[in-house]
Amino acid sequence: MIPVFTEQDDAFVMDRIYLDYAATAPVLPEVLDAMLPFFVSRYGNASGVHGTGRDARKAVEEARRQTAEFLSAQSREICFTSGGSESDNLAITGAAFALRERGNHLITTMIEHPAVLNTCRWLEKQGFRVTYLRPDRFGYISPDSVREALTPDTILVSVMMANNEIGTVEPIAEIGEICRGKGVLFHTDAVQAAGSIRLDAEALKADMISLSAHKFHGPKGAGALYIRKGTRLEALIHGGSQERGMRAGTENVPGIVGLGKAAEIAGREREENTARIRELRDRLVKRIMDEIPDAAVNGHPEHRLANNCHLSFSGVESEALLLRLDLEGIAASGGSACTSGSTEPSHVLQAIGMDEEMAKGSIRLTLGRETTLEEIEKASQILPKIVRDLRAMRGL
Repeated sequence: MIPVFTEQDDAFVMDRIYLDYAATAPVLPEVLDAMLPFFVSRYGNASGVHGTGRDARKAVEEARRQTAEFLSAQSREICFTSGGSESDNLAITGAAFALRERGNHLITTMIEHPAVLNTCRWLEKQGFRVTYLRPDRFGYISPDSVREALTPDTILVSVMMANNEIGTVEPIAEIGEICRGKGVLFHTDAVQAAGSIRLDAEALKADMISLSAHKFHGPKGAGALYIRKGTRLEALIHGGSQERGMRAGTENVPGIVGLGKAAEIAGREREENTARIRELRDRLVKRIMDEIPDAAVNGHPEHRLANNCHLSFSGVESEALLLRLDLEGIAASGGSACTSGSTEPSHVLQAIGMDEEMAKGSIRLTLGRETTLEEIEKASQILPKIVRDLRAMRGL
């Protein structure tokens, strides 16, 4: 049967407390308004030479300008993709094959998103060598560890700007400076950081930066890769000459327009939103830590995303905790592996050396621009009760 969306379904969603903004954020009304004409009345193919096609092309190039401004970059340095995973793949695989004659060594970290880790693992099967740097217990990657791992045949370093699980923000500018000084390409996955941290491509010394629109209130299925002028990459998708030959295929004009609009809004409102969200996050953390014994906040105590609250509770299984939260109308995510039914802690928590029991009792609460003080107050009342109940069930 085809599900039918009803007003009751809408009411169900609206009544819930959404604390999973790290997974995705709702599309802003202004972004949707910008996109809608390109589904119906302004439906041209951006490669068309006639007026309808030129109208679509103009919209794509305006979005490219907006995205470039978001990164303090030039429009010609922006390549649109289908999202963060494709951007990561294009950056890493594209650079590896383009520079193979110079060397076959890549450096990344043990706490990257699977879009980076699995791409690097695939490249190992193609004959490349990959060094996976271990973070400290806060998930922080030392610039010195990058410097020490560099070899004469290193062609690429990829370090995420902010960890998608525990929220730790990495010293990207310092790492970028090291790579620039050695003539090594540097890529950063900024998917989780975009919208929360100011992104200046030149200040970060990044040659490539990955973005995904749905993390900062744009549509799913739209992303971008900043490619610094002069950077050599091999295309992943072959066909037409779209995106200056870097990404063949008819452009997703509505998605691209939405990405550009979302980037414009995020750049304009970032500081105000971030300050408010950080205050709410700190309030939530304090309430939880005051009321729940044997709990821990994970990630770096200072260098962390303003909206991230990653917690561990002894004597509690995260799956049970998330189910109970869901029954109470609170959407959150776990610290366990993404694979359904997995009993293993996430690779991030393993990499920072977390105790297995605490790792299996970890959850991630992430706030956004729609989060209210009332929601934080309610969540901080419900969560301690659930933890007490689950511990009591285990006789703890």
